[in-house]
Amino acid sequence: MGIVDRNEYETMSKPLTDEQINEALGRLKGWSLQDDKLVKTFTFSTFPEAISFIVRLAFEAEQVEHHPEIQNVYNRVEVSLTTHDAGNRVTGHDVNLAQTIQSFVWV
Repeated sequence: MGIVDRNEYETMSKPLTDEQINEALGRLKGWSLQDDKLVKTFTFSTFPEAISFIVRLAFEAEQVEHHPEIQNVYNRVEVSLTTHDAGNRVTGHDVNLAQTIQSFVWV
């Protein structure tokens, strides 16, 4: 996880309010809230391209020790973000990982 202040980590682990989630969604193009998860489906040109996205996502998620739910069918990848330790609710960890994904995805 790298060096993170314990208080900052605990703050990031608390469930966000509906207002905070809606504010975050305003900055996350194409993401939505479904069943207390941030969700987005990415459509790539080919299966290998979809898999390369999943591999990159795996490394990014591992670096911050926050792992998404991933579903892949051919060239489509659905990513769902929720924090299990927060009762399966959306936290700052989910928003941060969604922002990271947006920073490297190419579709």
